[in-house]
Amino acid sequence: MSNKILSCDWGTTSFRLRLIDVDTAIVLHEVKGFNGVNTIHNDWLATKKDESFRLNFYRSFIQSQFEKLNVDVSDVMVIISGMASSTIGMKELPYAELPLKLTADNLNLEKFKADNFCKHDILLVSGLQTDIDVMRGEETLLLGCDVDDTLIIFPGTHSKHVIIKDKTAIDFKTYMTGEFFNLLSTQSLLAKSVSKNNEVYKESFINGVKDGAANNILNASFHVRTNQLFQKNSAEENYHYLSGLLIGNELNEAITSNQKNITLVCANNLSQQYTTALNVISNNRFEIKTINADEALIKAHIKLYHHYTKSAI
Repeated sequence: MSNKILSCDWGTTSFRLRLIDVDTAIVLHEVKGFNGVNTIHNDWLATKKDESFRLNFYRSFIQSQFEKLNVDVSDVMVIISGMASSTIGMKELPYAELPLKLTADNLNLEKFKADNFCKHDILLVSGLQTDIDVMRGEETLLLGCDVDDTLIIFPGTHSKHVIIKDKTAIDFKTYMTGEFFNLLSTQSLLAKSVSKNNEVYKESFINGVKDGAANNILNASFHVRTNQLFQKNSAEENYHYLSGLLIGNELNEAITSNQKNITLVCANNLSQQYTTALNVISNNRFEIKTINADEALIKAHIKLYHHYTKSAI
């Protein structure tokens, strides 16, 4: 058995494949692009082939990506998490349910043996659900976080807040923060009052955080418009004010809970925004830990690899 794995993070709009050294967790080679599950699903629909061929259509695409690594990956297992196990993925798998003990044997997995469509064994990871909420992808990241008695926040298009007690996920909620920001800043009346930029307008962002946490979001969001009309903010400043407004509103529920520890699992830019926002609206009350999402994913995939290879003996 190889001491390497192919770690695949397959989201709705993105695809990332990494060759990982299992012993060191070092990324040896990587391929990434915008061939997300939604794109491949549309390609599959365009073939108008029978549903029974769908799985192999996706597996053939994955096989084509191995060639881009430009390295021998024979006899290497592929572990896939994200939207590949959804209704638009390679095969829909049932969600695991709460409470979920954060060990590799508790996630819902399915193995696909190597054949002519894909010359590698594939381990597909399913998602997690409550009675009213779902996630696909973050459940795998949870496995790689190694934290306890904390609120884990996954900032993003659909932010997730997960309560962890006794190494067990006991509840979670989804906040459509990133999607609302995109809609409001590009397709609403407010689009004329904001201008996308990479500058750091920290004061505008903090003002937005405070207003978002303290006010009704349907009312406060109109202030983006009046900020420009009354020349309180430039369109560039308003872009960051709107970001702060939505993040502050998302986090308001977190700071009113009894939770004292918060763990952010994300990339660096979102980590800075969420750390600033949490400290502003809680007066630095929380102990905030930050985990890089890529590192958590790799760690989780290695755990799943060890669990599978051990159970297969």
